[in-house]
Amino acid sequence: MPELPEVETVRDGLARHVLGRTVAHVEVRRDYSVRRHEGGPLDFVGRLTGRAFEAAVRRGKFCWLLLGDDEALLAHLAMSGQLLVRASADDGRDHPHLRVRMVLDDGGALDFVDQRTFGHLSVQELVATPDGLPGGAGSSLAAVPGPVAHIARDLLDPALDVEALVAALRARRTGVKRALLDQTLVSGIGNIYADESLWRARLHFARPTDTLTRPEARRVLAAAHEVMSEALVQGGTSFDALYVNVNGASGYFDRSLSVYGQAGRPCPRCGTPVRRDEFMNRSSYTCPRCQPRPRNGRW
Repeated sequence: MPELPEVETVRDGLARHVLGRTVAHVEVRRDYSVRRHEGGPLDFVGRLTGRAFEAAVRRGKFCWLLLGDDEALLAHLAMSGQLLVRASADDGRDHPHLRVRMVLDDGGALDFVDQRTFGHLSVQELVATPDGLPGGAGSSLAAVPGPVAHIARDLLDPALDVEALVAALRARRTGVKRALLDQTLVSGIGNIYADESLWRARLHFARPTDTLTRPEARRVLAAAHEVMSEALVQGGTSFDALYVNVNGASGYFDRSLSVYGQAGRPCPRCGTPVRRDEFMNRSSYTCPRCQPRPRNGRW
């Protein structure tokens, strides 16, 4: 599933290619892809047609295009969603996984392509941010779409209060990886970057958060910031053609992964074979030497 660097790459592409353009016509090819829009497909078309894209904004893994100060087109890419900018409304028209097409006033198009159909688009009303600060990267507007209101700020957000996050992380009573994946605590981190961050911070995924010292908590958050910033430079992590930017280009950070997906290979730091463990119906990858497991669930 795309994480912060992948979604930020898409947001940046939208900001460069569709802002100021107006939606002339909307085609909903699959109703399920607008299932989170309360009024249904016809209302989705009506509320989007004739609107201009004013800003491309992101918080964590959520991305939206402002349609003014009161509404936004919210996109959740989920497992395989893609937002692709077409130079011509004829380009990509026959794509087998085209779910929604927004024909633009200059003859181009913005397509929502989704092979596995877990993603969705919706037009949502904006709500004010509780702290009065900008809602996310890409806009100074202190508002977010309603469904994003519960999502915490992410580590690349200039408005994030890092010390408050350190305190909140240490106050949890759970494993540190579970905490990092909790989008209501800090957003944008998924399985890949959690494993990479914990490896850099030399912490095991099961380390109890309430045993972390302040320096350790700061260290793992700094590692997550670092690894996602590096991934962003390379366009995010791409394991197949499903993870692409608005031009259809894949990311390359998978070539720089230290432990994620590297089971049995030597740890880049000490040479110990990387270990894979089951974790929340997924996998966790660690170096047994650099990241010793807590004994009896405690440190």
